[in-house]
Amino acid sequence: MAKDTTASNDYSSGLCKNGHDKFGKLTVDFAQSNEKAHQREVFDDTLKAEINLRNNSSERTNSCDVANVKKSICEECGKSFRNRSGLQRHLLIHTNEKPFICDICGKAFRQRANLKSHIVTHTKEKPYVCEACSKTFRSNRNLQRHIRIHTKEKPYVCEVCSKSFADYQDLKRHLRIHTKEKPYVCEVCSKAFVRRSCLRSHLFSHSEEKHYVCEVCGKEFTNGYALKLHLRTHAEEKPYVCEVCGKAFTHKCTLRSHLFIHTNEKPYSCEICAKTFRQISHLQQHLLTHTKEKTHECNTCGKTFTQRSGLLYHLSVHEKEKM
Repeated sequence: MAKDTTASNDYSSGLCKNGHDKFGKLTVDFAQSNEKAHQREVFDDTLKAEINLRNNSSERTNSCDVANVKKSICEECGKSFRNRSGLQRHLLIHTNEKPFICDICGKAFRQRANLKSHIVTHTKEKPYVCEACSKTFRSNRNLQRHIRIHTKEKPYVCEVCSKSFADYQDLKRHLRIHTKEKPYVCEVCSKAFVRRSCLRSHLFSHSEEKHYVCEVCGKEFTNGYALKLHLRTHAEEKPYVCEVCGKAFTHKCTLRSHLFIHTNEKPYSCEICAKTFRQISHLQQHLLTHTKEKTHECNTCGKTFTQRSGLLYHLSVHEKEKM
């Protein structure tokens, strides 16, 4: 009898040491044993204890999960996160805090991952390679966006018009067509813009001082950035390349306008007749047809036109007259 008790104690002890043994193994071991009837009672009691232990542990885990969920809700906007670290990163948006600073140029970022991606722009390193065409990229995000050119995948769908996009940022910009949202506001005149680049270009119009002079042609500019862009026209430098067709551009904004050809997107809409355009300059020219304003004047005869294309066609008439 003592032997049986020792055996069952050893068996029970084994359970304690291996608190998460599979129940199936316990059942097989018991079925293969030829112990006396009371050992079944010991086994059943042990099994019940193990089940209770697991249930209690699960309840505690679920309780902790609920507590974590409660802790991971932003009090500013109500957005929830899976863990507290995600919430902490999100809070930087509300505080506008940017703790991660580039040692090379001093630019600041909210997240370490964004800083790492930025640093690559200084090193010119492109560690991410497309397996389909061997093209290289500075960031994994740009690689994933490029891969969708090969797969033709457009996972981001507009809920208003069902138009789909390969990149989430393209969808966000597109949605502003429907919402009429213009989040970038000029602090000087309060004029609002859909894109930051448009606001940046607009700000140049407020500054009359031109301290930046091109050494090649003598043209003056209000800021260093505008001069830098201008110098590319002399150097024929085109750093912005279309990932769809390979065409290169001097300015990023020109590349963005070009991309609308591939997506067939026309984000600039006339508020009078709802006609849409790929470029804001085309919209501006179109608006003159409503105002009947004729800003393009022929230097030969003084005739005026609402659009530059009309003036150019008219000038060809004078050229033929000379012939």
